[in-house]
This record gives sequence, C-alpha cells and structure tokens, in this order.
Amino acid sequence: MQRRLIDYVLISLKGMAMGAADVVPGVSGGTIAFISGIYEELITSLNNINISLIKTFFKEGFLIGWKKLNGSFLLSLIIGIAISILSLVKSIKWLLEHKPILLWSFFFGLVIASIFYVAKQVTKWSLATILGFIVGAFVAYYVTTLPPLGTNDSTWFLFISGALAICAMILPGISGAFILVLLGAYRPVIEAVDSRDFKTILILGMGAVVGLLSFSKLLKWLFKNYHNLTLAILTGFIFGSLNKIWPWKKTLTWRLNSHDEKVPLLEKSISPFSFEGDNQLAIAIVLMIIGFLTIFILEKLGSSKTR
Repeated sequence: MQRRLIDYVLISLKGMAMGAADVVPGVSGGTIAFISGIYEELITSLNNINISLIKTFFKEGFLIGWKKLNGSFLLSLIIGIAISILSLVKSIKWLLEHKPILLWSFFFGLVIASIFYVAKQVTKWSLATILGFIVGAFVAYYVTTLPPLGTNDSTWFLFISGALAICAMILPGISGAFILVLLGAYRPVIEAVDSRDFKTILILGMGAVVGLLSFSKLLKWLFKNYHNLTLAILTGFIFGSLNKIWPWKKTLTWRLNSHDEKVPLLEKSISPFSFEGDNQLAIAIVLMIIGFLTIFILEKLGSSKTR
C-alpha cells in the first residue's frame, strides 16, 4: 500500500504521543502504538532489521533495502518520538513536581480506556486467557510496589537500563520510564536529555537498540503463535499498572536525590478524600475524562486507517 505524505505526518504525530507517554513513569508508549493501530506494523518492521537486510542494502541497493526495512514508517515514527521527548521533557518534569495529581489524572483516564481497547482485541476468552490476564495484572501490580534502587550512572548500568527500558516501552501496559525509576536510572536519563549529554544518551541508545532488536523478535513470535493469550497478558499488564498512576498517593518513605533534594521513595495509593491537602478532585475527574476520550479518538484514527 502506497502511503501519502499526510500518512507519514500522522505516523509522526502518533510517535509524538508515544514519546510523551514514555517520558512519564507509569505510562507505556507501547499502549499508544497499540491503540493508534501501528503496533503490529512496528513489531514487524523492527523484525526486518537483521543480517539479510544489510546484505540487501549492499547487493540490491539503498531503495530496495529501505523498502524492505519499511524505513519511511520507522523514520517518521522516530522523528515524532524524538521531537516529543526533547520538547516535552522540561514540561513533564515541572508537572511531576508541581501538578502531579492533574498529570496522573489525565494518564489514569488514558490507561483505563486502553484496558477496554486492548481487551476488545482478544477474539476468544478462555480459561488460559483469563489466567494470563490475572498473571499479567499481578506481575504489573507487584512491579509498581517495588522500591526504586539507588541512582547509578555507570556506563554498563546505563547500557543495561536502556535495554530493559526499551523492552518495557514497546510492551503495552509496562512503562519504560517506570522501569528506569525502579532501576534508579530515571533522573540521570532525564537530566542527560535536558542538558543534551550526548555521551549518556549514546550509551542508553546503544542499550536500547540491543534490547529492541532482540525483544521484538520474541513479541512477533508470541503474536503469531499465541495471539489471544499474548493480548490477555498485555491487558493484565495495563490493568495492574493502574496502581502506579493513581493520582492520590501517601508517601511512606523519602530519599535524597543527587541534588540532595528530598523526594518520595515508597508511596501507597489512597482515597482522594483521605489525601492531605487540596485533592483537586473536580479538575482531576475532568482530566480523567479527557484522557479517556483521547484514547477513543486515537482508536478511531487507528481503525479508520485500518479500513
């Protein structure tokens, strides 16, 4: 199918939505890719990157190799993701520090809608898929309760963090940014992007490439051989991650970051009516609805593109 320029612009916009989601700990760019109708094309395109592709570039020329790679699709998506991350990182940092309830409320509504959307893709619910959903939900919930490790900015640690985070980023429901938080690498990464520390970004990028190319092959195999079960587990992942992005939290323990600032270490979800201070409930509910409707709009864009 021949794509027009406007199609690639839309792919870049979806990439921007993925990048915005991946910056926030608790929200998965893979979820955005899934609901906007580009997820399986993304996984298939990543699987095209192998030794035979390199041989195609050398033997048959750049244009044939680029077409086999689905390069225009990947390039449009990467451009959107990069623009979003580089332009939004300061805003996201500010919102996380000063307006956390409002930020998390928007993403909570977004993820709630994502659960319904991904679950709808399961063509047949059976005992196996129900168990897969339960296991996925339990694993994701357990991950959200783990305390973060101490900050580490060594080369090997950043490389491994990049590989693990990118695997999570392409899984609907599992947040790559949250994996970085758990590993203690989130702040070094955000600061590196904010200050244009290209050495750190390159190390993370190399880890991400290794993780992405290896993990995408496993995902493609799972979708091909266990489509419904894979979708059910992913739905469970998204459901279990809701604990992390619940807007109202009570801090149980604190830690000092690299700037000797006091930041939360362990938190637990509480009722908005038990929240100490302004719970901003009315605005939070409005933002949840907006987040929910955002997924609805993205779904319509994805389904119209499929048709």
